[in-house]
Amino acid sequence: MAGMRHLCARTRHNLLLGPCVLGIRLAAMKKNTFLLLLVALLGNDACKHTAEPSGAVARPARSSYDIVAVEGFRVKPSVLVASVTASGTLLPMEETELHPETSGRVVSINLPEGKMVQKGALLVKIFDQDLQTQLRKLDTQLKQAEITEQRLGDLLQVKGVSQQEYDLAALQVQTLRSEMELVRISIDKTELRAPYAGMIGLRKISPGAYVTPSTAVATIRSAGALKIDFSIPEKYSNLIRIGQTVRFTVEGGRHTYTALVQATEQSISADTRNLQVRAVVRGNAAELLPGTFAEVNLSLGNKTQALLIPTQAVIPQARDKKVFVSRKGKAASVTVKTGVRQSGMVEITDGLTIGDTIAITGILFLRPDTPIQFSKVE
Repeated sequence: MAGMRHLCARTRHNLLLGPCVLGIRLAAMKKNTFLLLLVALLGNDACKHTAEPSGAVARPARSSYDIVAVEGFRVKPSVLVASVTASGTLLPMEETELHPETSGRVVSINLPEGKMVQKGALLVKIFDQDLQTQLRKLDTQLKQAEITEQRLGDLLQVKGVSQQEYDLAALQVQTLRSEMELVRISIDKTELRAPYAGMIGLRKISPGAYVTPSTAVATIRSAGALKIDFSIPEKYSNLIRIGQTVRFTVEGGRHTYTALVQATEQSISADTRNLQVRAVVRGNAAELLPGTFAEVNLSLGNKTQALLIPTQAVIPQARDKKVFVSRKGKAASVTVKTGVRQSGMVEITDGLTIGDTIAITGILFLRPDTPIQFSKVE
């Protein structure tokens, strides 16, 4: 009986606890289901906002085979007046920085700043009294040696002295004469003279200054004739001719001047890939000063069958240049070589033929084999 009562009590406890546990489980399931539905709704709404913004109409992606409308240009021969513009500098025909040949104290100066001097004019004199004294001493010794040589020569004729004694006396005379010549050369080095007729610049020393061969005292420039140095790209180097006429203008000038090509460097600069050219200026004018910047225009002749295209049609690449050409209604990328450039146009020397139609707008959106249609062809 006691066992039956224990079983009934346990059964009654389970019957009371069962509905509570079931209710808790059902509530948890409902809560999880609600959370899943909420996440799904939020995700769907976010996708709608991302894919279809307010007020926008969804458009399908453009296919790579859609026809692209561009403007074109038909290649045809034209007359090209080929010319190259380069930067140059006016220089005097001769320009020398004057330095003394020896060290010493300056005792006199004849450097007329901004004025002409003639060739050989004495410009700077350095102290030379010690050399002059040495020269006079050698001159006295030479006179005595010449007298001795004369006496021994007379005695030699009568067999009064040996030939060896006379030869030593003659050698002494020659030695003294050579020493005197060396002193005279040293005296000449104390005099700085004009190497050619020219204009003296600003002097850099004063009387009494101690100078050395590294001291620059002034600059002399030849007067009148000028030359102009300029550089051109290497692709035009074969078009330069000696005696060719070039035109140039100077900064702030109102006239155009001419010059004749005198010479060129015999090699292309490895740093700039340019050819250095020198031309002699024809005539002279007050505004043409050495050191002035000049803009040089070099005519390279006329071409009657040049192929010119707009510059915006050329696409620069790392190692070459390309244009898009219409081939059977599709875009084709063609490598070209360019020549002379003009205002808005560039010469094509290789890659295109007469009658080709090229794209000049929308080239950044074109790809090879893209169908193209020309809205306008120039």
